[in-house]
Amino acid sequence: MTLTKDDTIIGFVGTGVMGRSMVGHLLKAGYQVVVYNRTKATADELVRMGAVWQDTVAKLSAKSDVIISMVGYPIDVEEVYLGEDGIINHAKRGSYLVDMTTSAPDLAKKIYEKALAMEMYALDAPVSGGDVGAREARLAIMVGGDEDVFRKVLPIFNYLGKNIILQGSAGAGQYTKMCNQIAIASNMIGVCEAMAYAQKSGLNPETVLKSIESGAAGSFSLSNLAPRMLANNFAPGFYVKHFIKDMTIALDSAKQMGLVTPGLELAKTLYEKLAERGEGNSGTQALYKLYQELKS
Repeated sequence: MTLTKDDTIIGFVGTGVMGRSMVGHLLKAGYQVVVYNRTKATADELVRMGAVWQDTVAKLSAKSDVIISMVGYPIDVEEVYLGEDGIINHAKRGSYLVDMTTSAPDLAKKIYEKALAMEMYALDAPVSGGDVGAREARLAIMVGGDEDVFRKVLPIFNYLGKNIILQGSAGAGQYTKMCNQIAIASNMIGVCEAMAYAQKSGLNPETVLKSIESGAAGSFSLSNLAPRMLANNFAPGFYVKHFIKDMTIALDSAKQMGLVTPGLELAKTLYEKLAERGEGNSGTQALYKLYQELKS
């Protein structure tokens, strides 16, 4: 099956911070898109742009040739794909199923096997780049699954991201995303500490940032999230509560492999303290608030 724009209907489950922008790109590219979200209001703008609303995952699945999901937690992924009213029970044979949620590698493998038994083709394809990457269609997309399926779906991925790599078999995309989250976790500690240190020492943190972001300390978090910290902008590009979820998945899988990850454990502890202060729905840059409260 060739996934041309004229005869391919894309179903998209999850039109939140990330999904909303992603669906917008697919509509602008000329695809027919049907959408579902638990809260319909988040999809209203997309419907005005031409997306077609479906009030259940089952109805969306039955009408779609490619189904993409971007939901919150592994439990949501499991319900969306494996539940009685989920995708695998209602999608057409030959459908392509793409979960772009950051989820558990073992669950990605389970979905792949269940889909294959129903003559469907599943990829796990989590992303990195946050709200900015989604909005600008330059997400990094990390894919696990069969190469021929990846090649079929690649033209769709090209409208959503710029760095798109097949990492291996089912689950490989999720394992790669865990590597990404582990790197971010310790880096966010460093970014917050650097900005807190600059402020305490009497420097202007904004000019310090200009000096260090292009050198060896440079990172996405330093260039994109540190300015938000300094502007007291803690709106979510990526939720604290979802980052805690990701770190939990990474820690669990690391333990299964017998790998010790002390930096990840520290970051998770700090973010949990932040969430206890009511910041679960804030962006990950809100960790800076915790540093402003910590005393030696």
